[in-house]
Amino acid sequence: MFSLLIAALLSSTFGILIARKVAVWIGLVDKPNQRKLHSGNIPLVGGIAIYLAICVLYFLFPQLPPHSTAYLFSVSLLLLVGILDDRFDLPVLPRVTAQAAAAILLMVDGAYLYSLGNLAFGEELLLGVIGYVITLFAMWASINAFNMSDGIDGLLGGLTAVSLAALAFCFSRGGQEVPAIWCLCLIGALVPYLLFNLGVFGRRFKIFMGDAGSTLLGFTLLWLLIMATQGEMAVIAPATALWLIAIPLMDMTAITIRRIRRGDSPFKPDREHLHHILMRSGLTGRQTLMVMVLFASLIALIGIGLDVMAVPELFSVTLFLLMFVSYFYVLAQLLRRSPQAAAMKGTPVSSPVGH
Repeated sequence: MFSLLIAALLSSTFGILIARKVAVWIGLVDKPNQRKLHSGNIPLVGGIAIYLAICVLYFLFPQLPPHSTAYLFSVSLLLLVGILDDRFDLPVLPRVTAQAAAAILLMVDGAYLYSLGNLAFGEELLLGVIGYVITLFAMWASINAFNMSDGIDGLLGGLTAVSLAALAFCFSRGGQEVPAIWCLCLIGALVPYLLFNLGVFGRRFKIFMGDAGSTLLGFTLLWLLIMATQGEMAVIAPATALWLIAIPLMDMTAITIRRIRRGDSPFKPDREHLHHILMRSGLTGRQTLMVMVLFASLIALIGIGLDVMAVPELFSVTLFLLMFVSYFYVLAQLLRRSPQAAAMKGTPVSSPVGH
């Protein structure tokens, strides 16, 4: 396992060092504007580096997780479209179409949500054909949730690492060592990105993930969650999956509801995300990062604890929904009290996005 972890770390580092130079040459950079208040043109290569690490792992792993080949083809498609989007700012339709095609590739290979667990008062809730539709929407939700998390330095990588670490523990506890090691190797691939993104090596070497990277990570987590909750390899209840990606999922859902209630498009960027609200309340970018990662870790631990104690799945879902309602209410109150709530502008963050 250690050699695979080192391979992931080194290949990701190599990918960053090479791709950032090419990115500057071809214009694959994030430029400052009214919503993107960072300094200078920043290469959008985090996703490319992690994809390279995934390819290396695919060829080095002695035993691959289920559906790995379909997954690799899917993320290859997503990366290509994501790079084009980062470079040319594609409209929504081609992006959504590519994401649907990637999900279909996985579903054709047998990876889809066919059970929601024992939610029907102790009986398993099987989805039948509708499971394919739910899988498609779950994939869109996961991709958008993690894409929207890419709002301050380190946040997307940090939240993804929390989810991967939680999944690694669940897989290991369930005796599924292969996907557990895969999760740990993906964390290893994230480490170089986080170091460069957080400016550890200086502003000159700073990079962003880009939509290509956030799409890849959101899709990867859905694949792993399907693996963890469905079929003979299942190690957690489907309800537990909600707790492992809680912060991105709740933030995306809350902000989508607020946009629709205002009559805006769900895709219209604004500055009402949790990280924006925390920074307007006086926290620095690094403090906001720490608070959100710790919060995500705590919620994941609660979810794992409920699963370990075999708490009824209906109770777990109910508790999660109560937590989300509380989250939505508290954020609404913070937004009303914010002196900048009306404008939703002006919070200077080093960020590539303003989803």
